[in-house]
Amino acid sequence: MAAIEDVRPLGAELERSYQVYGHGRLKFRVGQIVYVAFSLDGSVMGFAFPKEERAALVLSEPHKFQLPAASDLRFNWVHAHLAALDPTEARELVVDAWRMVVPKKVSAAYDLVHPVGPG
Repeated sequence: MAAIEDVRPLGAELERSYQVYGHGRLKFRVGQIVYVAFSLDGSVMGFAFPKEERAALVLSEPHKFQLPAASDLRFNWVHAHLAALDPTEARELVVDAWRMVVPKKVSAAYDLVHPVGPG
C-alpha cells in the first residue's frame, strides 16, 4: 500500500521539479505544469498520462485506476487509488508523469543515473 510519503521525495529530487500546495493539495510541478496532484485526504494521486493510453490502463486495473472527472478529460490525466498501489509502482508512475513534462534531454540524463534493467 503506497502513501504520499512514498513519493514525496521525488517532488524535490527530480530535475526541474518542485512541490507546491494549491487549495490545500500537494502538487508536483515542472514550471507551471502540474504532473502529479493528490486529493485532500491523500487517498488519490492524479498524474500525467497519455490520453490515448488511459482507457486501456483504467480497463486493465479498475481497482487501481480511474478516469478523471469529465471536466478534466481534456488533460493527459489519470487517477490512482494509493492504497491499491505498492510504493515502487507509485514512484514509477510519478517518474513517468515527470517524463511527460520535461525535455527529452532531461529524462535521458535521469536514465543515465537510474538505468532500468532486469532485476
